[in-house]
Amino acid sequence: MKKIRPLSLLLIAFVIVYSPPVFSQSQCNLLQANVSAPDNHSSSMGYWFGVMELPFLFISVFFAFMTAYALRGGKFGKGMTFMAWGFLVMAVGHLHMQIEHYYGFNLFKTVLGQLSGSIAWFIALIVTWGLSGLGFYSIYRASKGA
Repeated sequence: MKKIRPLSLLLIAFVIVYSPPVFSQSQCNLLQANVSAPDNHSSSMGYWFGVMELPFLFISVFFAFMTAYALRGGKFGKGMTFMAWGFLVMAVGHLHMQIEHYYGFNLFKTVLGQLSGSIAWFIALIVTWGLSGLGFYSIYRASKGA
């Protein structure tokens, strides 16, 4: 008999639990002639995508740091550490975007003002891309033996 892996069981349970409510909310009908109907249905799906993005993003950040810790420095560990920090900045940025989208609150612009808040957001993007790119480059160099 084949062993059932816990991750597979968790994924199947997640699909069973979350699929019916998401699809039943769309109330799609093939005979709808209203041009704005797809927009109404896509907005409810966008809400669920936004909500479901955050737990998976934080789980990914958690495993990125766990992988970096397991590699304990070295060439690959250094690259994974850079990537994990880049992913953490990205996760905080996505949390900020979701709060702004659903509640209309922009922390950067509230604390720093309109222009400085936009500049801070841009710097956060550069930090995310820079750390992730540096991590990937470090792992690439380590895989080539450089």
